Amino acid sequence: MILTPSGLIAYGRRIPVSIGRGGVTKDKIEGDGATPAGLLRITGLLYRPERVPCPAPWAIPLRPRDIWCDDPRSPDYNQLATTPLAASHEKLRRADPLYDLILTTDWNWPGARTGHGSAIFLHQWRRPGYRTAGCIAMSRTDLIWLAARARPGSTLLVSSAWKYSGVRGSAPVSRV
Repeated sequence: MILTPSGLIAYGRRIPVSIGRGGVTKDKIEGDGATPAGLLRITGLLYRPERVPCPAPWAIPLRPRDIWCDDPRSPDYNQLATTPLAASHEKLRRADPLYDLILTTDWNWPGARTGHGSAIFLHQWRRPGYRTAGCIAMSRTDLIWLAARARPGSTLLVSSAWKYSGVRGSAPVSRV
């Protein structure tokens, strides 16, 4: 997979996406709202079983107390954890559908470096063009399609040359 100025190219398709409100950066820090540049790998697939059918045999259902720690001072920083947790975190089972299906990446994981960013996911967007806090977001239909094809270790190249200007990409790419 490659994130390009015209969208996410994955498995012969160009997928329209939104990225972080801070654009793409080589110098990711916690809270900057940027999508990190570099070669990322898919590490996990989480889903809400009451909202989305199991997208792949390796997918893990989200439990009610599942969270993602985003507190650089916590030993659980940039990891899946469960409540109660005093450290700052994101609830993964949200009222909205953004995290009904999540592809996790190895950005700053394992062995997270303090303050270099956390919770860099591929997930559903709020709406086309709505920027994220650093993740890569797309339509529910495209995310379900992608989750059925991605595997643990699948690579995602994010170029630092991409300048954000809203939703990118929609035309299919021919298979080579």
